[in-house]
Amino acid sequence: MSIPMLRVFSYLLAIVGAALLPPLAAALAYGERGCAVPFAVPVTASWAAALACRMMVRGGGRTLDAGGAFAVVGGAWVATGLLGALPLWMSGAYPSFTDAVFESVSGFTTTGASVIGDVESLPRCVNLWRCETHWLGGIGVVALAVALMPILGIGGFRLIKAETSGPEKGKVTSRIADTAKALLLIYFGLTALQTVLLRVAGMGWFDAVCHAFSTLGTGGFSTRNASVGAFASAPVEWICVVFMLVASVNFALYYRLLTGRAREFLHDSELRAFVCIVAVSVAVATCVEAGDFGSVQVAFRYVAFQVASVISTTGFMTADYAVWRPAAQVVLFALFFVGGCSGSTAGGVKVVRWTILAKQLRNEFRRLLHPHEVVTIRLNGVPGRETFVPSVAAFVFVYFLLVLATAFAGAVAGLGLEEAVSAALSMVGNIGPAFGAMGPAANYGALPCALKWWYAFAMLAGRLELYTMLVFAGSALVKKPLNRGF
Repeated sequence: MSIPMLRVFSYLLAIVGAALLPPLAAALAYGERGCAVPFAVPVTASWAAALACRMMVRGGGRTLDAGGAFAVVGGAWVATGLLGALPLWMSGAYPSFTDAVFESVSGFTTTGASVIGDVESLPRCVNLWRCETHWLGGIGVVALAVALMPILGIGGFRLIKAETSGPEKGKVTSRIADTAKALLLIYFGLTALQTVLLRVAGMGWFDAVCHAFSTLGTGGFSTRNASVGAFASAPVEWICVVFMLVASVNFALYYRLLTGRAREFLHDSELRAFVCIVAVSVAVATCVEAGDFGSVQVAFRYVAFQVASVISTTGFMTADYAVWRPAAQVVLFALFFVGGCSGSTAGGVKVVRWTILAKQLRNEFRRLLHPHEVVTIRLNGVPGRETFVPSVAAFVFVYFLLVLATAFAGAVAGLGLEEAVSAALSMVGNIGPAFGAMGPAANYGALPCALKWWYAFAMLAGRLELYTMLVFAGSALVKKPLNRGF
């Protein structure tokens, strides 16, 4: 492993070790002393490994190339998932290391698919760690490193690009470290705001913190078996709806809004498309379900929550949509293909890609009617964006190829067609619940171990928008280094 990569890993290990301190403190505060050692061991191990890496790179170079960025990001997420599984497994809360890894990867990738049916029986420190993994995964462990460690200024943008692919990705400030810090401050602020609002709405502080972590990270882990529905509180639900949608919007737009560039926020092409998709989905599903819920108002409350939960890929639940009318289920199933906006904590294909493809489709029709007309794609008012079409088409092709492979793996493992396909979309899109036996009222605990490991890979690939994990895994399989130092 090259010196720059060791340096990056040293900071990442230190961050994960520090992140394990709050649940360790919770174990001591709540008298769950049997869980103290399971959290203390990975803290010590991660810091020891970070120190060892730092000693090995003292005085080394700082250059990180594109191959190194893929290796760092892919390796970092794999290592983080395994390290995060240690306290879950060592505490005895999870029956096997496979289950612990699945839960940890599901947490860090903000998927929210759980193997535990009774989360209320888990120690509080374990539930806090589960929800905290969402929060860390939402902002991205690599982005945290870029924000907190100025040494990563060189190669920092490569790390961000390796973690999130797609069009319209750039810096909101002149330096990538400043960009990461600005977005991190916004992320902190929104988390604190939601925590306070949930506390005012009637949640205890512990539940408020955990659900704020899960909401802003668009993860979906809850401290209650019935998820947010257990609180039976309209204010709590509406707060979660608002913040799930807020977390699904490009965080760079919030920076522009706070710096007086409201026009850029309001005229963003992706944001407009996202709002339209949410509004149409809620309106259609509410009309379909109004009779079953007794009134339009009640149907609107539950439908709006589930639409926000699915499109944001959060996975919270207030009602079991698996028993809704087929037409309403089709609306939600369609959102499995969409996801949130680019630059958000949400998963999925991302709205910007569908926006670009929709604009390209419109241009194709215009060319058919007016063969000599010169047409172009405008994104946020900027013309010439048709250059994005090949990369977007390639991404969508690879995305659904991975979904197909994951569905095939589920079918081989014994899942029915509905479960296999919807679970595949859920894993790659980092949504969490699926349909059928994998619905919002169920869990993934009964799946074969081999399928859980495949799903863990699919979740990681989806979180890193495919290319990073596919390149990283391909390099590992053929034993060909991504760069000379790895």
